[in-house]
Amino acid sequence: FNLQLWNNYFHLAVAFITQDSLQLENFSHAKYNKIQSKYGDMRRLIGFAIRDMWYKLGQNKICFIPGMVGPILEMTLIPEVELRKATIPIFFDMMLCEYQRTGEFKKFENEIILKLDHEVEGGRGDEHYMQLFESILTECAKQHPGICSLVESFVSLVKGLLERLLDYRAVMSDESKDNRMSCTVNLL
Repeated sequence: FNLQLWNNYFHLAVAFITQDSLQLENFSHAKYNKIQSKYGDMRRLIGFAIRDMWYKLGQNKICFIPGMVGPILEMTLIPEVELRKATIPIFFDMMLCEYQRTGEFKKFENEIILKLDHEVEGGRGDEHYMQLFESILTECAKQHPGICSLVESFVSLVKGLLERLLDYRAVMSDESKDNRMSCTVNLL
C-alpha cells in the first residue's frame, strides 16, 4: 500500500472537481445547457470515482483520517444533489473507522468543524446541504446501534454550527450592526 500515491490521487481528484471552470451553476443557462449536453457533469463522474476508491481502501482508510476530511467536505459542498448524496456517506465511514480504532471519532469531529467554518466563510454550503447532511448521516447511524447516539450528537452539533455560520454569512452584508453583532455572538 503506497499511502502517498493514494493521498495524491484523492487530492488531485478533489482539486479537479472543485476547480472554478467546472462549477456549472455559476454559468449562464445557455452555457450550462451546452456544457451539459456535450460533456455532462464531470464533477459527478469524478466524485463517484472518489467514493468508489474510498471504499476500496479497506483497513487503510484510517491513514486518511483526519487528512482527507477537508477535501471530502469541499467536494460534498458542491451544489450538485446526486454528488452530495453519493459522497456524504463517506463521512459516516470515516467516523466508523476512527470509532472502531479508538472508541471515538474526535479527530474527525475536530477536523470537520474546523474545515466547515472555513468553507462556509468562503461561500460554500446552503440550507439544502445541511438537511442532506443530517438525513444521510442519521440514516447511516441507524444501521450501527453502537455508534448511533454519538453520531446523532455529532450531527446535531454540526447542524447547529452550520445554521449559525449560514446566518453569519447572510448578515455580513446587512447594514444593521445589531444584527451582525447578534449573529457573531450566536456563532461564538
